[in-house]
Amino acid sequence: MVDVVALLGLPVPDRASFYVPCPCCDTGKGKHLNINLKKEVFRCARCGEAGGIFDLYSLFTGTPREQARRAIIERIGPPQRTAAWEDQVQPREHRLAPIEARNKAYRDLLSVLTLAGEHRENLHNRGLTDDNIARLGYKSIPVGSGIAIADRLLGYGAQLTGVPGFFRTKSGQWAFVHQRPGILIPVKDIQGRVQGLQVRLDDTDKRKFRWVSSGSFTGGCRAEGWTHLAGEPKETILLTEGPMKADVIHALTGLTVLAVPGVSALTKLEKALSELRQTGLREIKTAFDMDYCTNWYVQKGYDELLNLLTHMGFRYGTYVWDPRYKGLDDFIWAKLQK
Repeated sequence: MVDVVALLGLPVPDRASFYVPCPCCDTGKGKHLNINLKKEVFRCARCGEAGGIFDLYSLFTGTPREQARRAIIERIGPPQRTAAWEDQVQPREHRLAPIEARNKAYRDLLSVLTLAGEHRENLHNRGLTDDNIARLGYKSIPVGSGIAIADRLLGYGAQLTGVPGFFRTKSGQWAFVHQRPGILIPVKDIQGRVQGLQVRLDDTDKRKFRWVSSGSFTGGCRAEGWTHLAGEPKETILLTEGPMKADVIHALTGLTVLAVPGVSALTKLEKALSELRQTGLREIKTAFDMDYCTNWYVQKGYDELLNLLTHMGFRYGTYVWDPRYKGLDDFIWAKLQK
């Protein structure tokens, strides 16, 4: 990663993790793209672009990802891997566990947690009933010992290796990452299995929704940008941004909704749509927040989305609503209250 950063002409500070302007969404003095030299990964906190060495090179140069390795080698030569180099390689984070292991670990975790009163009220104010909340499995971030929680899950037979959110302490014990107060949101695949967890933080106005991840901890694993399906697969679905928004729209309308982490975070979408095509999916209605009409970097991601849908051969259209309501969930709930 150090070689590629230098190759791209980016400044390399004297620390392992630093921020640079994102070529997709930053203008002026904005710096939202984080590069981690130790882990050899990057992620933009604003638009969701993420990946490894070749993805970074592709993002900044426009080189197709599959051609990035060859292009880098042509410019700087192949890596010289000596025996001494091999001895210095340190173990990195664990590989992602299979979906069955993650589903069990997360469901066991949610079964031992509760939902705080203020969080239940927040969900009620979005239009969710207590039955909806129980079915969805929303819980509050635990405030107790992360080690005690992990021990309890291990007692249930859960496997924590490769499950984002869990890591090993200096003493070698498993623990759950400490998070600020918020609501845990299960992110589910088309079979209803919990792939990962998002958290809606209480005490921030920016990036309220974040992945529960532990990639920067010993023995941990980072979360990926999974899609989330609310409802049963059908011939026509809505496509929106964020699993909580999808859950609310489904609860209020009964429509099936597929959520991506963000309009510019589409890395897992093609796979999800391919799986849904096998169940009969033919038509997609996009329902992203109305700011896609005025926000240029959201519009750019939206254009890429439409290109993907066209490439995959789906019929598609776009839902629009009163722009005084940012999201379709807000608009529907306001109309239902009236």
